[in-house]
Amino acid sequence: MPSRGAGAKISVLPAVALSSSGLNLAQQDAVNHLRGPCLVLAGAGSGKTRVITHKIARLIQTGVEAPRIAAITFTNKAATEMRERARELVGKPAGEVLICTFHALGVRLLREDGAVLGLKPQFSILDSDDVLSLIKDCGNTTDAPTARQWQWTISRWKNAGLNAAQALAQAASEGERQTAQLMARYEERLAAYQSVDFDDLIGLPLRMLEKHQEVTQKWQGRLAHVLVDEYQDTNATQYALMKLLVGTRGSFTAVGDDDQSIYGWRGATLDNLKCLPQDFPQLKVIKLEQNYRSTSAILRAANNVIGPNPKLFPKRLFSELGEGEPVRVLACDHEQHEAERAVARIQSLRETSQAKAWRDFAILYRANHQARMFEQALRRAQIPYKVSGGQSFFDRAEIKDLCAWLRLWINEDDDPAFLRAVTVPKRGIGHQTLAQLGEFAAKSRLSLFGALFSHSLGAALPARAVAGLHEFGRQLNDLQHRARHTVGHDDARRFLLDWLQDIGYEKHLYDSESSEPLAAARWTNVLEFVDWMAGRCGGQVQDMAGVSVSTERKSLLEVAQTISLISTLNEREQDPDVVTLSTLHAAKGLEWPHVVLAGINEGLLPFKPEESAGEALAQRIEEERRLMYVGITRARHTLAVSWTRRRKKGREVVAAQPSRFIAEMALDQATVREDPREKLKALRAEFARKAAQAAGAPTGAGPLS
Repeated sequence: MPSRGAGAKISVLPAVALSSSGLNLAQQDAVNHLRGPCLVLAGAGSGKTRVITHKIARLIQTGVEAPRIAAITFTNKAATEMRERARELVGKPAGEVLICTFHALGVRLLREDGAVLGLKPQFSILDSDDVLSLIKDCGNTTDAPTARQWQWTISRWKNAGLNAAQALAQAASEGERQTAQLMARYEERLAAYQSVDFDDLIGLPLRMLEKHQEVTQKWQGRLAHVLVDEYQDTNATQYALMKLLVGTRGSFTAVGDDDQSIYGWRGATLDNLKCLPQDFPQLKVIKLEQNYRSTSAILRAANNVIGPNPKLFPKRLFSELGEGEPVRVLACDHEQHEAERAVARIQSLRETSQAKAWRDFAILYRANHQARMFEQALRRAQIPYKVSGGQSFFDRAEIKDLCAWLRLWINEDDDPAFLRAVTVPKRGIGHQTLAQLGEFAAKSRLSLFGALFSHSLGAALPARAVAGLHEFGRQLNDLQHRARHTVGHDDARRFLLDWLQDIGYEKHLYDSESSEPLAAARWTNVLEFVDWMAGRCGGQVQDMAGVSVSTERKSLLEVAQTISLISTLNEREQDPDVVTLSTLHAAKGLEWPHVVLAGINEGLLPFKPEESAGEALAQRIEEERRLMYVGITRARHTLAVSWTRRRKKGREVVAAQPSRFIAEMALDQATVREDPREKLKALRAEFARKAAQAAGAPTGAGPLS
């Protein structure tokens, strides 16, 4: 069992635990610890979402008001799943729990209290492409790779909690100094446009809570308990934000797994796990080690692989699902041979009735470029497949066109949205007119839309250009007014279709595409977007299971305010019956009955270790080892690991070596196999001992301690 620091409390399991049906003892311990800080170390497949949703139910059943509970996730899909499972446990009150991503929480904080930072409630959220365009403009360049590098550097600084002035003070080179100066100009533009980027959705709420005590007290009083999923993936600013939200009382539950921390490259840090016991001395640590997903053979390989990594909180997964088939290692001649063997394995398992559907199979790899060979082999075998991590629905040009209009409805000062909306579809307003408008707006310290109706605009632009701009401005104002008063599914759908007809968007698609089928496909996407928007305006809609439910009626303008936070429309769709091809990073949180880990070679996994040295190399290998661990633990019934003796490198074919992680799985060694029944017996004995100790505790100790 986990060791606890001085002053740590031991919770007492009640005689009849609320919402504990089907939970094991460690899960019950986590659910019943309701006061004070709690860290739940949830190993792969150990039921962490079950614990979080049962804890939400337990909090509500013990008198905590649902709106005072917040559960923070990292993806919209995870938030949706959590909300549905909470609703199954407690019904309607689950809809009042704040279940959202970190970024959605940041939006809520800023919409309510961002005025203290000078933000209007209708500020805009810029997507990555808008940010890139703005940075190009600030840096006076058209070179996309250079601008993208600036964008990544600025994002890294923001995730570390630095503003432009702080980044400039810490700059270690002339290049960093120039980037920090560009960041200052970029921040000025964002403020002028009443816009934020995604990194700001964490950084700005943090700054707001740090500098405005009254806002901090408001939110600490509002939130009685905060639950954080995938805690190991938090970065420095997210942890600082969480600390300010929970305050000194530390009423939170952090759920995560240090062995699955694989996002260091985007700012996630294990230091947040290290800091918890220091920042919250009363922290209770609970380990979830029973895996409900994989066989013992698969878990033994996973435990062996992760074993060499240093441990913050040692744990070892076990399963009651039986030994299962041994993990297979496939040594292949080259990439094509590897793809053919993967496909042959899938066909063999299908023929032996071990799998009934194509969706039961996944081929996982380290990098996107590895998918091509497997796609070719699957097509030759006429096996349906999908490549995970493809283009998001909201990244399609036609959807971004429409979203630009929606962004302008909620924030007229959003210049990037203005430029897209005024030019798509074409309306006779050319680049020269827009350039003149931009110069006039900059001199007048106005947004592009704000400059439209300036009395002195006529002196800067020709009368015909001013007339065209005025017509666009009046149309936008009318749409904004109507959207504010359009409520419910049917009215919203009718409004959106009328708007698309008015601006001639369908004609624009057919005029701009050389292929009529391609134009038709894009128009189908537009109609799907209309239905999606209308569905969120309320009325009778279908949930994820296809059941008709009644939802809160909202105006079209309210729905438009959330548009920038939605990552993909396809998240609500049922999984098609196809084989999945996916990178290991994209596969985290998913599982399949049968998995092939492909390309497990030195140089691929771990990825190019020769590019690092010393401590940096050690840290890189540790994260790559965690990535291998994540891949292994995606498999439920069978796992095959393949490597190639030769690999193509550029135009050459070079000799290749199996990854060190294959040897670390220790598949060919005589291993002492743990009996899960003995593990459970030991856990029960430990819980009984703690319960006996707690029975003699001083008055006041109880199930909520």
